[in-house]
Amino acid sequence: MHIAIAGNIGSGKTTLTKMLARHYGWKPNFESVEFNPYLDDFYADMSRWSFNLQIYFLNKRFKDVVEISKSKDTIIQDRTIFEDARIFAPNLHAQGYMSDRDFENYCDLFDLMMSLVRLPDLMIYIRSSIPTLIAQIQKRGREYEQSIRIDYLQGLGTRYEEWIKGYTGNLIIVDGDTCKFEANPEDFRSITDKIDANLYGLFS
Repeated sequence: MHIAIAGNIGSGKTTLTKMLARHYGWKPNFESVEFNPYLDDFYADMSRWSFNLQIYFLNKRFKDVVEISKSKDTIIQDRTIFEDARIFAPNLHAQGYMSDRDFENYCDLFDLMMSLVRLPDLMIYIRSSIPTLIAQIQKRGREYEQSIRIDYLQGLGTRYEEWIKGYTGNLIIVDGDTCKFEANPEDFRSITDKIDANLYGLFS
């Protein structure tokens, strides 16, 4: 199976991926941030580097999807190819950081890729408010994230909600403001109960 975790920057995707992988014995697939050659440049000059960054992510994410489709393991993925194309690239384009020409080129490439992949067996979306995201971004202390603008996070949040409203696959929504799954075992169990009911028919 392919399980995917979606959510805005700082929502706790990586933490939940690790916890669920450990709980179920699933194989984690993490978003590459530490070795991304464009991130520092992007946060310093979004207009110059937005297209390069999004093509890098799209390329990596497509490779991940292909590998997951071939795997016999249950894979839990930290962020998906759909977020790159439905959230991040359109947000950059709308805010003037990506040109019309680059955005059209990007969308054409994504549409081609999407004709070759299918939706995950389960999507878990962590919904978090801007204050929660900011607190968690500051807490983890990644230097390149400290210059993220609040309006950038707000734009992403709006697009996440629009995307989730129209998502047609198997979906669980976690309230990232109230469900403190990392610190509270009961909150984490509430998530695994929903997953069990969704995937295995338990507690339904």
